Amino acid sequence: MNKSQKLSAGRNDKDAVLSNIALLYYGEGLTQNEIAKRYKLSRATIVNMLRECRERGVVEIRVDGQLLAASSLGRDLAERYGLQDVYVALDRGEGAEATPRRDQLAQVSRVAAMAILDIVEPGDQIGVAWGETIAAVAKAMPRNPVPDTQVCQLIGSQESARVPASEICAIEVANKLGAQCHTLHAPGIVSSAGLASALRSEPTIQSQLARLSDLDMTIASIGHVGDDTHMAAADIASVQELDQARHQGATGIICCRYIDGNGEEIRTAPYDRVIAASVADIKAAPKKLLVVCGRDRLAATRAAIKGGLVTHLVLDRELAEALMAE
Repeated sequence: MNKSQKLSAGRNDKDAVLSNIALLYYGEGLTQNEIAKRYKLSRATIVNMLRECRERGVVEIRVDGQLLAASSLGRDLAERYGLQDVYVALDRGEGAEATPRRDQLAQVSRVAAMAILDIVEPGDQIGVAWGETIAAVAKAMPRNPVPDTQVCQLIGSQESARVPASEICAIEVANKLGAQCHTLHAPGIVSSAGLASALRSEPTIQSQLARLSDLDMTIASIGHVGDDTHMAAADIASVQELDQARHQGATGIICCRYIDGNGEEIRTAPYDRVIAASVADIKAAPKKLLVVCGRDRLAATRAAIKGGLVTHLVLDRELAEALMAE
């Protein structure tokens, strides 16, 4: 790396840190003292950094998402894994103690919200998944209309103790983008394969599912296959079905679909009772934003990347460093 490249890398790293600090202060409402403690810096330094954010235009109506993708860690990950952009949520300073998962997810969601506004283009048809992470992203998005956009619900109606119904995620993203929303008028999981097949054959649902094979962009997360996965918490999969999926090599879960270590779909129960976008639908979209929080998603994230289910990645620092270490 020559001298000018080193200077550019240092500048990009500083921009990324400034952007993350701006999100904590203006987005989450942390005090300057709280941010200083998290980053192991003096309060005066944080004051100066926030002033620099305003002077350099890092903070306007929204934080510039491209600056969030400009850190050396993000660029290195993008290059290593062949991704278009990687946005690393710097929720703490280097060497500081890990933040609680709740705070980690909040910062990842805010960064993802800014990334969406950088990736979405006028006229895009966007598929929105469901889960704790996607619900947090939808909530974090500012209102920023993008002309002629459409939002499609990727997973049929489903409720969970952890998050609101799946259609709410799609509706909220559509409202923030000023987009037309196409909800999926069927349950996410039904009692039998026969009923699922009959519902998929209904003309209305058939046309809604067909729309999912022609998306410009997807917004999804990836789940792990442990016993406490959201699939189990939402009563989509039983413990026995999870055991069977793991036995068949399941590494992650995307849109209620199991994938193996190569990112290929594993068609095991409750596969034939799920009404949702297929892995092939997600893979076909030119732009695929994956938002992930937590090192326990390492194997699942790696599998999604390997399977071509990601073009743009948003993740926390710990997971980013773990991916880079591999």
